[in-house]
Amino acid sequence: MQIIRTAAELESLVGREKNNGHSIGFVPTMGALHDGHLSLVEKAVADNDVSIVSIFVNPTQFNNPTDLATYPRDEQADFKLLASTGLTAVFAPTVEEIYPGGTEGRRRHEFDLGQVATVMEGKYRPGHFQGVAEVVARLFELVRPTRAYFGEKDFQQIAVIRNMIESEGIDVEIIPCPIKRNADGLALSSRNALLTSDQRRVAPGIHRVLEESLEYAKSHSVRATHDLVVEEIEGIPFMRVEYFEIVDDRTLLPVEEWEEAGGIVGCITVYCGDVRLIDNIRYK
Repeated sequence: MQIIRTAAELESLVGREKNNGHSIGFVPTMGALHDGHLSLVEKAVADNDVSIVSIFVNPTQFNNPTDLATYPRDEQADFKLLASTGLTAVFAPTVEEIYPGGTEGRRRHEFDLGQVATVMEGKYRPGHFQGVAEVVARLFELVRPTRAYFGEKDFQQIAVIRNMIESEGIDVEIIPCPIKRNADGLALSSRNALLTSDQRRVAPGIHRVLEESLEYAKSHSVRATHDLVVEEIEGIPFMRVEYFEIVDDRTLLPVEEWEEAGGIVGCITVYCGDVRLIDNIRYK
């Protein structure tokens, strides 16, 4: 596994592989890797001739400076975890390599991300998805992947990235991959490492309540299901629901009736203490 630090090194590798007609699978990450990331890497390795993972904590997608400062980082542990995956290369650049002109006044333009970027995370984290689009577009420019792999825990992010590549004319296939969970149901996340032992003990309650709501939804309205989930989760110690939205899986707009859309997903963000956790569940 090659460790690459500069954009020039990466472009050299990609150029050679592209000239040889090789497909490139790409997994963008912010590090603090776990088994969820590894499942994406394993699929990228299996599907492609060449596989590349990026490790880069992107400052432009954090609207809360404290969140950026406390985001978990352990580069050497990440490298060790990736070493046995069959990965071709890991790209671990500095901020200057990704944003040569600096992070202030950095945008060439505002990305056209559509309405999917204005709801849920877009509402509560202003500018977040512009930052996500910016770094993903830059990484796609450098890696030129055939396929890019994203976990479905970030359900809204996948929709935003699909809109971004369409509006920017980027030729890459987006591969969504199922949520990976601990045995107790908690969705794997780098942020889980920030939970105290007491918070970690109760955090699986998020998924438990969502799972229980599937049966409840069969005989109750969308509004009643929404209210049940919020009430049950906020009854768990340390928990505060920032939002829970039951939405059309294409538009990500809220639905009022189960019959409104062919596919419906419940997307939730919960603060467990100071740690912000996201999850989702498919109702139909």
